[in-house]
Amino acid sequence: MNYEQLSLIQLDALREIGNIGAGNAATSMSKLIDKKVDMEVPDIKIVAFDEVMEMVGGADNLVVGILFEIHGKAPGMVYLLFSLEEAESLTKHLTNNEDIKLFDSEADNEIAFSALREAGNILAGSYLSALSDFTNINMQPSVPHLSVDMAGAILTVGLLQVSEVTDYAIIINTKINDLNEKHNGINGQFLLLPSPESFTKIFQALGIQDYE
Repeated sequence: MNYEQLSLIQLDALREIGNIGAGNAATSMSKLIDKKVDMEVPDIKIVAFDEVMEMVGGADNLVVGILFEIHGKAPGMVYLLFSLEEAESLTKHLTNNEDIKLFDSEADNEIAFSALREAGNILAGSYLSALSDFTNINMQPSVPHLSVDMAGAILTVGLLQVSEVTDYAIIINTKINDLNEKHNGINGQFLLLPSPESFTKIFQALGIQDYE
């Protein structure tokens, strides 16, 4: 199957799953911070691995990455990526503390990182739950692993593990809106890296057979 050549209808099916996951995540996050949160999926793409670095702003781009392993009948890996600015903005809202920083005296701020891990749990869990509901395939995220580094360094470990068996990633661009009227929302990227067997299971469960 050439996943890069999926039709608009097929991509719309993935986008609908992404929107449902975003809606569920927004509901959970709203309860967490006791504020209205709106989320949307403005774009979803399936790209070859050699395009992934470009999609996240380049290998040297400094990002906050939250990594999950996918357990269940469709194993793989998930990344959530935010720029430092977007991650810090999200942390301020999650903690209701405008003064919080990702780094305190050049050291990791564990409170900020803990808040980001919780946001990652909500986002990854909501997206995978929506995908599981649509496909009837059990998929559960592991505990989150968070790091701050260049995108190339963060992604290389995950890509090396799955690149031996697959060549594609699903990138779901996610936008968190209405957290603060002073800006246009917080943008992040959700990277789903299923194994080839998982890719086939997912698309067949969606009624998408081999597409040339």
